[in-house]
Amino acid sequence: METVQSLLQSRAESPGVAVRHRDTGGRLVDWSWPEYVGRATAHASAVIAELDPDRPPHVAVLCDNSPEMLVALAAAGLGGYVLVGVNNTRRGEALAGDVARSDVQLLLVDAANRHLIDDVDLPDVTVIELGTPEWTGKIAAASPLVPVRTVDIQDPFMMIFTSGTSGDPKAVLVSHLMVVFAGQNLVERFGLTPAEVFYMSMPLFHSNAIAACFSPALVTGGTMVPVKFSASRFADDLRAFGITYMNYVGKPLAYILATPERPDDADNSLRICFGNEASDRDIDEFSRRFDTVVVDAFGSTENAVIITREADTPRGSIGRGLPGVAVYDAATGVECATAVFDETGALANAAEAIGELVNTTGPGFFTGYYNNPEADAERMRDGMFWSGDLAYVDADGWIYLAGRTSDWMRVDGENLAAGPIERILIRLDQISRVAVYGVPDPDAVGDQVMAAVVLRDDAELTPTEFEEFLAAQPDLSPKAWPRYVRIAAELPATATNKIVKRTLAAEATRVGDDLLWERGDRARTFAPAS
Repeated sequence: METVQSLLQSRAESPGVAVRHRDTGGRLVDWSWPEYVGRATAHASAVIAELDPDRPPHVAVLCDNSPEMLVALAAAGLGGYVLVGVNNTRRGEALAGDVARSDVQLLLVDAANRHLIDDVDLPDVTVIELGTPEWTGKIAAASPLVPVRTVDIQDPFMMIFTSGTSGDPKAVLVSHLMVVFAGQNLVERFGLTPAEVFYMSMPLFHSNAIAACFSPALVTGGTMVPVKFSASRFADDLRAFGITYMNYVGKPLAYILATPERPDDADNSLRICFGNEASDRDIDEFSRRFDTVVVDAFGSTENAVIITREADTPRGSIGRGLPGVAVYDAATGVECATAVFDETGALANAAEAIGELVNTTGPGFFTGYYNNPEADAERMRDGMFWSGDLAYVDADGWIYLAGRTSDWMRVDGENLAAGPIERILIRLDQISRVAVYGVPDPDAVGDQVMAAVVLRDDAELTPTEFEEFLAAQPDLSPKAWPRYVRIAAELPATATNKIVKRTLAAEATRVGDDLLWERGDRARTFAPAS
């Protein structure tokens, strides 16, 4: 099987455009595949000349989505060293800790992110600022490339940190096999060709962008367009760059749909939009508005539990899992009961049906966290991979997410999961994004349900409208009605657009300048909190 290294080597003489971007003057610039591979080859040689052969060949990169980031990715593949993607939303000691735990020798940083490490202690790490005369000179004078190794498919290509929505990020070892397999799978699934133009707006330090965009672009020999995500600029970007394929993770579709619709939104070349964590409503609306196909799947950074949608996937479901994917009770180690729904469509046996998504056959493509045996042991138990995601499965094998394992709430003696409540609240047209989480019950042991919502641009919502909406949802349990509703200007999120609920839960009803509604115990009306 091919590796990232061998694929890039084969692209050295490929026809077509590899990278399309805007220069500092706003003009479109194209790099051919030979030019791109040539730049990456020289970059790799210059990097390897800086490495200590007695230390692990780990090179961190702290860089925006840009041609320089794409060069750094290709250089790591060609050079056989491990690229460590640094999350540019990390700060101070947290950022330094990520670098230290990864045994990084070199840190490549662009000018836009240089300030993030100005006062950060990075012992035994050589910092190289991309684009400076000194570094440009070293690349120009680089010797012919002698890779650190000729890689095997199981060798790590990158270390990619988990999103950190439910704890400290962990460095996942991402193999050449995983990257190439993902690209080949998507090329076959969507019939991708060298004519594709790939919109790379998701952070290239994260697995979604690598597996769902960089990889199929490399496999096809298509054109990569690295940009910073902008909801307001999205439709213009599609036309300006001739985009045919895009990936997403988290809530970018919701951000885009929150902007005013324009008559020419569907006037674009976009064919495929592939990602995960979009709501049914956003999938439908985005498909209509931009006249494209949206395919939403499920996969974690570890790539151990894979779930795919099919044409007849029921609303609310994320699809069916690959062989071995199941839902187990973490306490008993036994498979959970099949989900049963009442006449309204609500889950009737949540306590028995909701459990943790697992891969019963083992780790799948997961090859472990780097330098973190405790996290490895937490994920791999009894020969199975435990994802940390809550879910339930119906009689036909369709899987429904219920949140993270930290999303359980104990309300009036009943266990509630956040996921089903969020899927109901997002039906309300005025709401763009929503997060449901538990806050301590001030009057009893357990939790109260709290919802934080962001409205669409220019949308308005009154307590009465919200009450009427909740009352009209037949599958919403009375206990699942939020006790508190935060009308937020924005929600805390990771760089990959995933909402950080632990921050919201820690703030509880201390909502700053946001509006807070509250309903009384057993009441069904909301009023501004005093």
